[in-house]
Amino acid sequence: MNILDTIVENKRVEILKRRRKRPVSNLKTFAGYGGKTNAIDVRGLGERPGIIAEFKRRSPSRGSINAYADPVTVAGGYREAGAVAMSILTDRSFFGGSFRDLLDVRLAYPDLVLLRKDFIIDPYQIHESSAYGADMVLLIAAILDRRQVEDLALEAQALGLQVLFEVHDREDLDKYHPSISFVGVNNRDLKTFRVDTGRSTELIRHLPAGVIPVSESGIGSTGDMKTLRKAGFRLFLVGERLMAQKDPGAACRELIGQMMNEWTDH
Repeated sequence: MNILDTIVENKRVEILKRRRKRPVSNLKTFAGYGGKTNAIDVRGLGERPGIIAEFKRRSPSRGSINAYADPVTVAGGYREAGAVAMSILTDRSFFGGSFRDLLDVRLAYPDLVLLRKDFIIDPYQIHESSAYGADMVLLIAAILDRRQVEDLALEAQALGLQVLFEVHDREDLDKYHPSISFVGVNNRDLKTFRVDTGRSTELIRHLPAGVIPVSESGIGSTGDMKTLRKAGFRLFLVGERLMAQKDPGAACRELIGQMMNEWTDH
């Protein structure tokens, strides 16, 4: 059993426990449930790169990254830096996250686009995402079949949540549902954790017409991003590169500045 299988098995147990403790009827009483959501404005980017800046304390591949980081402080830094959205890991067992991280950032920054990043396998988690203040949810093709993707995507749409559909190879694209606007190519293999940004430049040519492509994870340099931009990417999900720094917000601001210089350097 690889680490992805282990995470999914653990997630199934978590969901059963959480559903018993807090059924959907309880989630519907939350102030933010089913409320107005924010959306990424790709057309408003102009020549600026679109960074979805991630908050995570640790990962199975790297271990501890920034164990004591405060999500609200980091969110403020990302917002000032010009990130178009913030991705927040809510998995506790493997990434050190929590719903409190998501909710605290939502309350502090009502206008910030928030992506709940977790291993979503059950409609219950879509209701959780709405209740705790997410604007978007991640659906990972590698852990879902085609019917599950459809059901979860439509559940998200019904609650006003956008979906980032994460793929890793062309077979994953067969699970795509037309209700989804954002398709992310994960450059990190979730089974081996090896990274290859060539996955993005290869798969973007096969994405469904009209979707907004996102290159995710393992982007090591602004040179990588320049190559990815030439391939057609305008949005990039960046996590460990930022969170490994003492001040992730400052690191995000520096990254965006460097990218702007490279993109306009002729």
